[in-house]
Amino acid sequence: MEHKIYLAPLSGITDLSFRLISRKLGAAHCFYEMVDSKATLYGGTKNLRLLKTLKKDTPIAAQLLGAEPSVMLDAAQKLIALTNISFLDINAACPARKVIKKKAGAYLLKDAATLGRIVTKLASRLSVPITVKLRTGFYKEDHKECVKVAKVCESSGASTVFVHGRTVSQGYSGGVDYRSIKAIKVALNIPVFGSGNIFDHITAREMIDKTGCDGILVARGALGNPWIFKEIKEYLENGKILKAPSLSEKKKTLKEHLTLIEHYKDIGPSNKIGFMGKIAMWYLSGLYQARSIRESISKARSYRELVAAINNV
Repeated sequence: MEHKIYLAPLSGITDLSFRLISRKLGAAHCFYEMVDSKATLYGGTKNLRLLKTLKKDTPIAAQLLGAEPSVMLDAAQKLIALTNISFLDINAACPARKVIKKKAGAYLLKDAATLGRIVTKLASRLSVPITVKLRTGFYKEDHKECVKVAKVCESSGASTVFVHGRTVSQGYSGGVDYRSIKAIKVALNIPVFGSGNIFDHITAREMIDKTGCDGILVARGALGNPWIFKEIKEYLENGKILKAPSLSEKKKTLKEHLTLIEHYKDIGPSNKIGFMGKIAMWYLSGLYQARSIRESISKARSYRELVAAINNV
């Protein structure tokens, strides 16, 4: 049986370089970084940099953040004109305070009527399928309420629902509420994907077995570990546990990732080297003498110096 294993949209992370590395190592489907509806319409070229792609960076979806149906529609139409996306996801899961203050993201869990209007407007006017990313509650787990919100999405025209198995109050900490994801899966007739704490083949299997979900989203589990997609796929489909990548393999892939950042990342030199350093530490975390590795990486002031530091690990 083929399982759907997607790379989730991660703001500030899942750029073109991250997606290309993930695809090379097994990610079948990726998202652009989340884009804000108003920034897409009025933010000039800065926000549109998030949509940088290549022909081989497919299939790909976009995730849109916003709270006003008409603005969301205008932004979605602009996105579709600029990209070749397989579907458009509405973000009703982001727990960031600045997003909640705008009554967007996970705030929409408390305003299912507005969320329904957004889905209806986009699903009825756009040529691509509309999906929704949800959480299992706002302040606390509430099976009935999360099922109710998911049903609103389905009845409004959503083709798939992605569910992060935590409440807004939890953020990204604590355990995953598999029961709520399962309740949504049982209640809906459209596909339901599970998300949250998928860090390896074991946690992927647990998500599928405990929820019956139709697919999974891999998010933080892919940070410094693009091999996770191939690992999960092999285990789920063939029962095979792949050997963990060696240090030399990690360094080789990391340097390839950094080369892609150097080539494609459109930010200032100092910000770029800082970003590269963060990526490097994800790949090299947990190694012996991690402190000295962090120090050598943090001292790098150029791409060449950073590569040299990695070679010395």
